[in-house]
Amino acid sequence: MARKNIRIGIIDYAASNLRSVEKAFTHLGAEVIVSSNAQELNTVDALIFPGQGSNDSAMQALSRASLVEPIIEFVNNDRPFLGICMGLQLLMQSSEEGIEQCLGLFEGKVKRLSGKMKIPHIGWNQVSLTRQHQAFNNLPDNSYFYFVHSYYVDPFDDDIVLGETEYGLTFCSAIAKDNIVATQFHPEKSGEIGLSLYKNFLANI
Repeated sequence: MARKNIRIGIIDYAASNLRSVEKAFTHLGAEVIVSSNAQELNTVDALIFPGQGSNDSAMQALSRASLVEPIIEFVNNDRPFLGICMGLQLLMQSSEEGIEQCLGLFEGKVKRLSGKMKIPHIGWNQVSLTRQHQAFNNLPDNSYFYFVHSYYVDPFDDDIVLGETEYGLTFCSAIAKDNIVATQFHPEKSGEIGLSLYKNFLANI
């Protein structure tokens, strides 16, 4: 379990799965703050960017709450950050899903899944690790996680790719660099294996 004094901030931008993420981290012993207030989020030990939704509505919600620059500053100050689903996609520069520019923390683009597979990609799928990382400590390679998405990230720098998944094509399903970890899948919907990933994240704060 996490130390009781770890304070986790969850960015509230009206995404649909905030409470399930909050519940997961609370279960692991963290103190959780769900907020759209930049000053309040700046007081936490680690920032979680979860969510489902669309590129433009998410970026517009962040802009209305004056959260864009505070999020970028938090990450650039080497503070622990975990992105989930949209929280991964919005780290890129742009998206085929809309016209709003993303946060631009990494060079790359968000692309629509293609091929003959059903879109959106919903359900359990495997994540093949490209390297070792503390977020996946003691988690078997090719573990199954739960996905809900129609778009995937295509980062310019292959070195940040942490996991890959097959669904009509091989796409990046997790990234990690320095203080940043982000996943296309939803750990909070992935049972014990997902909770283990969250636990690993807390253990390294």
